[in-house]
Amino acid sequence: MEMNKIVLEAIALRKCLEATYNRTRFRMAPYILYTRHDELYIDAVALERDGRLPRELKMGTFKLAGMSDLRVSDQPFEPDNLYNPRDEKYAGTTLFAIELG
Repeated sequence: MEMNKIVLEAIALRKCLEATYNRTRFRMAPYILYTRHDELYIDAVALERDGRLPRELKMGTFKLAGMSDLRVSDQPFEPDNLYNPRDEKYAGTTLFAIELG
């Protein structure tokens, strides 16, 4: 399955995404797919890094081109208030995002 379709599926179904990024294996909750400088990015909350829980949950930005071994997990996630869909960096660049409410 094409990388973009995997990301879109994970966002639409609110399912975790598993991927390798910078040689680190992540399980993340993806919130939004957008563009910056003609490149695709997702903002997601990392729930696991190499099988370990992070010290704190925070929104991270991941360049899609830097991801490999991408797959949709069976694990669903509930949206967190770390995501602000009205953040100005998303204005006019959002391709797809979770629906809140």
